[in-house]
Amino acid sequence: MCSRRFALGRLTVPILKVGAIFFLQLIFTLPAMATQGHGQPEGLYAHQMAHLFFIFSMGVLIYWLQSLELTAIPGWRLIQFAALFFILWNVNAYAAHYLEEQLDLLAISRKGPWLIEIQAPDGLGWLAYVYYVTKLDHLFCVPALIFMYLGLKRLQNEYGTTAGGSSS
Repeated sequence: MCSRRFALGRLTVPILKVGAIFFLQLIFTLPAMATQGHGQPEGLYAHQMAHLFFIFSMGVLIYWLQSLELTAIPGWRLIQFAALFFILWNVNAYAAHYLEEQLDLLAISRKGPWLIEIQAPDGLGWLAYVYYVTKLDHLFCVPALIFMYLGLKRLQNEYGTTAGGSSS
């Protein structure tokens, strides 16, 4: 059994520095600009190609996991599920970008912080529902990340290695 002792005196100064930085960032905030704006048309095309490449890459990963029969190992099976959900997420994101930025069929306007209005041409009202569903991409991305984490964690537990590569 391995026990570790921490000297509180040595940790106090770094904790105070991190706490002060965190506090200052809360007080003096700037807009985060978390969404990516695409310059027309090159930025969008490069972004869409990245989605296609990610789909292809995850398909290759699934192919190799199947052909090498690694999915018999529980950790690799979870990573295969992660790859499948990443494919679904990228197909969904590709469709959302295509509907919103390339088709120009939908008129999307923000009515408030939690409210948008989606207007579709006559006869294509169903397209507004499709667009709305594609904006729920977290329903694919979050499970993908969870499966990836669980798979890597299981592989780490099975093979007993730490982040530094040494056996524990």
